[in-house]
Amino acid sequence: MGSLFSSGVIVEGILVLMLVEGIVLMLLRASRGRGLTPLEVLSSLGAGAALMLALRAALIGSGWPMIAVWLLAALIAHGSDMAVRWRLRRE
Repeated sequence: MGSLFSSGVIVEGILVLMLVEGIVLMLLRASRGRGLTPLEVLSSLGAGAALMLALRAALIGSGWPMIAVWLLAALIAHGSDMAVRWRLRRE
């Protein structure tokens, strides 16, 4: 189990599950005509994915600049997620 964490493979597994989640949410939207829009799904999962990649960078011993890049990406994705939600609430 320790090697799953030290190699970052655990994060890659989580990212695959997040991809499946995104696909399922979009398929539900397409089949039922309601639910989260693709933009909402992508912005929300994008923020989580970037945080997971920051975790992976830390687990495998990447330097702080790479971790900072992923954290910045998470911040940008989170900001876009908030903007999408704010816009939808105002409509």
